[in-house]
Amino acid sequence: MPDDSMRKFTAFVGVRRLASGRLTDVALAVRARAAEEGDSILVFDDGSGAVIDLDLRGTEAEITARFVELGNAGDAMGGVEPRSDLDGAPRTRGRPKLGVIAREVTLLPRQWEWLASQPGGASQALRRLVDEARRADGGQTRTKAAREAAYRFLSALAGDLPGFEEVIRALFAGDAESFADRMTVWPPDIRTHALKLAALV
Repeated sequence: MPDDSMRKFTAFVGVRRLASGRLTDVALAVRARAAEEGDSILVFDDGSGAVIDLDLRGTEAEITARFVELGNAGDAMGGVEPRSDLDGAPRTRGRPKLGVIAREVTLLPRQWEWLASQPGGASQALRRLVDEARRADGGQTRTKAAREAAYRFLSALAGDLPGFEEVIRALFAGDAESFADRMTVWPPDIRTHALKLAALV
């Protein structure tokens, strides 16, 4: 899954893909299509597979400014993600040149004491622990998140399509061949996007 700085979104009109990319671009495409056709359009966060709501009030310039201000994360994602120094946001604590971001961590006193006793201090110890956990994970967390994103997407658009349950079983079994094969008769845009989200191929 991409990190927040590369977050992507996809809009569907029925079973056809309308637009994919940055939230600002997708929002403008949705606004233009809705104004022309009045179709029911669903917008998905490609990172989670969840359907999101977009505030499309105002002019194109106002919509663009709104989503740029939200750092292309959108208020539907439950908060504004940190922006880079390049967009004019004030610098915060941490070491921006290394991409370090200061955030709050809640621990028990004994855990703080242990961290403080580690070489390099608490911050360096936490970074080391996270990196070690990521290496030990072997990509399992990312794989699980990708499959859950594909499941959310398919549940929203493909729940009534033939063989849906078999497709979902293949998805969570990690059976890439069956997952792809069982969607062969489905609308191609749904199949293609599901394969992309699931990262099984």
